[in-house]
Amino acid sequence: MEMLLKSIFDEIKPMLGQGKVADYIPALATVNPYQFGIAVCDIHGNITHIGDANVPFSIQSISKVFNLVLAINHYGESMWDRVGCEPSGLPFNSLVQLEYEQGIPRNPFINAGALVVSDMNESRFASPHIGMRDFVKRLSCNDEIIANRDVSDSEFEFRARNAAMAYLMKAYNNFENEVDDVLHSYFSNCAIEMSCVDLARATNFLANRGYSVCANEQVLTPSQNRQVNALLATSGMYDEAGSFAFKVGLPGKSGVGGGIIAVVPGRFSICVFSPALNTVGNSQLGVAALTSLSKRISWSVY
Repeated sequence: MEMLLKSIFDEIKPMLGQGKVADYIPALATVNPYQFGIAVCDIHGNITHIGDANVPFSIQSISKVFNLVLAINHYGESMWDRVGCEPSGLPFNSLVQLEYEQGIPRNPFINAGALVVSDMNESRFASPHIGMRDFVKRLSCNDEIIANRDVSDSEFEFRARNAAMAYLMKAYNNFENEVDDVLHSYFSNCAIEMSCVDLARATNFLANRGYSVCANEQVLTPSQNRQVNALLATSGMYDEAGSFAFKVGLPGKSGVGGGIIAVVPGRFSICVFSPALNTVGNSQLGVAALTSLSKRISWSVY
């Protein structure tokens, strides 16, 4: 595995720096775009990694996966009354579809869906952001994980569009808590900083029928785990979900901090990191690395 990762790194190294960091979030605008790391964790918890795989970065929308899992644990099947499980086909921060479908977001990985899920967790936890942070610490076996306050404050300052989604859903009686309270929790989750190694460990339960070796915990039932992986496959990569399924063929979730997690059911969890993004907001080198990996090894679920 180490030789395979080194070969992929050598292949994509000439692309380093291509793309653009997420400068619409001021606190992320200064991140060094010339970084790349990849980590692979097998279902026994063994890690192989290369490059900047131990460098913590802002996980951003990858946090939506953990946020969803927390809600599933509390609400079970009833949560799907408030959020759908269909691909969106529109930008992740679109209000158009939300209005058309009367305040029910298409899926939990677009912003509106993640906000509804955050609203659910706001109703269940005294301090949802602490609950989330403790959850990822446990799953990754890393007690040093923090949320970057500068990043969360920066995102909250520019919250207008997300607040508009939340108020629109509140108008349709699909939002229970104070909007700013939920947004504080939501942005704090996005601002959690983890490395590729952390995320490969933390998402390993998705490759292992819902069981986390690191935490020694059944995080999801096998049935719930299949549902989450299905949502990752159809809706986890913004407007690139179809292309990613075509080229890589694995359930995945990206974040504008430059990370992408991917799942090989029954075998491995993977995290790649490179902060320079393509035009749809996914890591340019991350997608290239996972495409190369898929070409070299027949891991596609299709």
